[in-house]
Amino acid sequence: MIVLDSCVWIEVLQLTNTGRHYLPLWNDEDNITVPSPVQFEMYRWCLRRLNDVGASAALSATRRCKLLPLNEVIALRGAELALEHGLAAVDALIYAATLEIDATLVTCDAHFAGLPSVDYQPKLSS
Repeated sequence: MIVLDSCVWIEVLQLTNTGRHYLPLWNDEDNITVPSPVQFEMYRWCLRRLNDVGASAALSATRRCKLLPLNEVIALRGAELALEHGLAAVDALIYAATLEIDATLVTCDAHFAGLPSVDYQPKLSS
């Protein structure tokens, strides 16, 4: 099981070189879990850069995967991970959700580089 970080969803939506690199994973919806903080970040990004229809369409792509709502266990573990690793709140919640389901976080966000259960690849150049 994998969790695609928000940055991966955004790269795929923009069809950047990095996004194209991740397309094979993105198309494997049976193997993807989407924590609600990923939906939050991706939808917020879409609302800023797309119209409401585009943002809703992008959000519907997350719904084809297994959704993982935020709960108390993830929230509290996220707080601990934020302090331990210096992560921002949403990043810590995404990481906590990943660890909670024993998945691998796939990301191009350098904040996660070197952490256990993370598959970090830097963004590809244009």
